[in-house]
Amino acid sequence: MRGDAPGDVRPARVLLADDVESVRTSMRMVLSREPDIEVVGEAANGREAVEVCRSSGPDLVVMDVQMPEMDGLAATREIKAEMPAVAVLVLTAHDDPDYLLEAVRAGAAGFVLKHNALLRVAELIRTVLVGDPPLDQGLAMRLLRRLSYMQGPTEYGAAEAGARHLTGREREVLGYLARGCTNGQIAEELVLSVGTVKTHVHRIISKLGVSDRTQAAVFAIRTGLASPGR
Repeated sequence: MRGDAPGDVRPARVLLADDVESVRTSMRMVLSREPDIEVVGEAANGREAVEVCRSSGPDLVVMDVQMPEMDGLAATREIKAEMPAVAVLVLTAHDDPDYLLEAVRAGAAGFVLKHNALLRVAELIRTVLVGDPPLDQGLAMRLLRRLSYMQGPTEYGAAEAGARHLTGREREVLGYLARGCTNGQIAEELVLSVGTVKTHVHRIISKLGVSDRTQAAVFAIRTGLASPGR
């Protein structure tokens, strides 16, 4: 699923972080049936999640929020600061927009609600890693719009360096990502095929050194490259 180019396919490497062993076991069993997903590690707390992430090199972490020693949001911040290309799906019982905004600010690509996690986790892992929108469009637009009004650190040295290599078309597509648009909507606006849009999104993510389209949009908004919801 992940590779250096859109056609370079290998199983997605996934780390499961949850302090409840039965949850990790159930999720591992579900994902073991998916030939394009490989569970490469598990963690029982946030601190361990960071350590295992360093040693196992996952593409994506499924991160429970409420864990001992270090909670999931703090672990997400540390992982994203050290390994920005690693995507994080937050596992949570809350779907309140304020709560989800904090997850996105921490660096999460999206979220999995606990009550249907086993049904949706494989689908959402694929969604994030192929560059499709991991959040409902309406929710994404609200979160991104609110991000534009929030103060906070904007240290994106590597991403800013990568942004200088974006083509004009890629900057245009990035602007649409910042508005919460789907690939289909971007294709319609720019009179492109959906496949071409996906290729542009993949290249944007790669050049910026971020993990997913959500964080590409966050980068664009926080650095003033694009405005949400116009």
